Amino acid sequence: MGPDRAAHPHLPATSWAVLGMLSFGEELTGNDLKKWADWSIGFFYWSPSVSQVYTELKRLEDRGLVTSRMVAGDGERGRRLYGITDAGVSALRSWSSDADVELPVLKHGVMLRLWMGHLQEPEQLKELVHAHIDNLTEQARRAGVHAEHSDDEPAWAFSQMSLRWSQRYFESEIRLARELLDDIDAAATRYRESAAHGENGLPIPRDPGTWRSTVED
Repeated sequence: MGPDRAAHPHLPATSWAVLGMLSFGEELTGNDLKKWADWSIGFFYWSPSVSQVYTELKRLEDRGLVTSRMVAGDGERGRRLYGITDAGVSALRSWSSDADVELPVLKHGVMLRLWMGHLQEPEQLKELVHAHIDNLTEQARRAGVHAEHSDDEPAWAFSQMSLRWSQRYFESEIRLARELLDDIDAAATRYRESAAHGENGLPIPRDPGTWRSTVED
């Protein structure tokens, strides 16, 4: 390994995200990092609270990957600026190159509610999907606008690429959501015509526990 490929320390991914935002050549305050996360990586990874940002900054500074200094202008309250150290650059380069490729964690609140769709009427479920489509449409629009605002800054070329990917991701999710509108009708018909129900409206399985034999280890 060369000097820039030393083994990286064990840190949570959120630490690497904060360190990555400091790798674009600017010193930033914790509030700056929060705003930039909302503007960029919040579309595809993480939209942190200010307290989370400062927690990660302290962790990184304790490890010598980040340094900070206080600055104050005339009549201004002092601000603490954070910058990445040479050790931080080396560790970040190593992590971004050598860390294991992990499957993204899907935590889809809308699908969780549709999964228990037997508790609601189909039209209620469709209203949920339509609201989901509205949210996705707005996110796709915002990601596209932010990508356009990156045109004049060559240093943000990869940031712009990621924002364009985010826009396409939301657009593909919109297509999947629209397909759900027909899927809901098909599932409701199958459930109504084929499933047995108890007095409380909950389904009565034909063979309870069958799912256990189909779960992969």
